Amino acid sequence: MKWSDFSKLIKLRLTFLVTFSASISFIIAVKANGGNTWGSLYSTTMWLNWAKLVIGGFLVTSAANCFNEIIEVDLDKLMKRTMDRPMPAGRMTTGQGLVLGLGMGIVGTYLLGSLNLLTGLLSVLSILLYAFVYTPLKRKSAIAVFVGAIPGAFPALIGYVAGQPHGRIDEIALILFGIQFIWQFVHFWAIAWVLDDDYKLAGFRLLPTGKRDVTSAVITFIFAIILVPVSLLPTFYGYGGYYVGAVSLIMSLLFLYQAFNLLRTLEIKAARTLMFGSFYYLPVVQLMFLFDFIGK
Repeated sequence: MKWSDFSKLIKLRLTFLVTFSASISFIIAVKANGGNTWGSLYSTTMWLNWAKLVIGGFLVTSAANCFNEIIEVDLDKLMKRTMDRPMPAGRMTTGQGLVLGLGMGIVGTYLLGSLNLLTGLLSVLSILLYAFVYTPLKRKSAIAVFVGAIPGAFPALIGYVAGQPHGRIDEIALILFGIQFIWQFVHFWAIAWVLDDDYKLAGFRLLPTGKRDVTSAVITFIFAIILVPVSLLPTFYGYGGYYVGAVSLIMSLLFLYQAFNLLRTLEIKAARTLMFGSFYYLPVVQLMFLFDFIGK
């Protein structure tokens, strides 16, 4: 298989973003728990387990994307953005995709489960929700976005849980999950607005009202508003300092302004700007939270 086909199969850019998010949360968990759970930030054990998380997370995410494409292979043939993926283009059979997906899923789950049981269970749940619940719902109702936002925010949760030998979900884990969960809606609806014509060829109903209208833009804007206080939770609860609070506020207000422009113009150009803004928002906020923790 060519690398170009493999990268399309696993949705490389999405998989990289997911793995990045989990890896940041892992380091935050180690630092938040006194640096003595997997060893300090400078220990070999800690970085070996970080590598397990990165590799395992990459494989689990790739497997979920692979299963998604097996289920949607006939629909992918209808959309311009997906018709050149290896399965709809006929360069890979669904049987080959299934074997590859199962292999990646098993190895990835094993690596994550070796960190602690809860991490392994959450990784399996993320595959099931994304591939077998969210994927079929995309043609039925816009509720699919709400369902998809759960596994979409799991990387932050899985990374944090993996950062502790016994695995637990505490307040910081829920904050990291919450930020990524709310961000998902604005991020995905911006993409759905840009690609709505293509999505409709496959019968996907992903915008809040199913079309590019004022109501869809209003709902997107409301979630951008909600993201402002949610992004400040690390500072509000004392886990982050004023620097992370200031950066999060600036990024959230910029994001909100981009969402407002979509509401004001209802143009694809504004949605595309919001979409690209979402790509920058999450890494910047998460990295600032991490640097703030390390600096303590």
